[in-house]
Amino acid sequence: MKYNEFVGQVQHRLELAETGQAVRATRAVLTTLGERLHEGEATDLASPLPMEIDRYLTAAEHGQRFDYQEFLDRIADREGVDRSDANYHAQQLLTVVAEVVPPGNLEKARNGLPEEYEKLFSLVDQATQ
Repeated sequence: MKYNEFVGQVQHRLELAETGQAVRATRAVLTTLGERLHEGEATDLASPLPMEIDRYLTAAEHGQRFDYQEFLDRIADREGVDRSDANYHAQQLLTVVAEVVPPGNLEKARNGLPEEYEKLFSLVDQATQ
């Protein structure tokens, strides 16, 4: 998937009026996820993504420990949305990522997160059933 197609999918899923909003959501979610994942997990998840997007995961300070609520707070702050929108955006973004990334790479990242992060993958699970 190319950059414009990825951002277009995000914009469509989140029902956003402007491409810039989709880019902001993508950056907020993937940067925050990159901070939470260990470097190898982030790199594996990022490698199949478009070059302009993979850097959000790989350029972060990896391996930080924070709970799911802090995860949502960081996304909300970066994106300028409330926590409930941050949660929805994160879940939808992961479904787009899941369309690009091999299941093993996604599973490796998922297994590197605490159980409370399972909420993040709820829409991915629905799409694969």
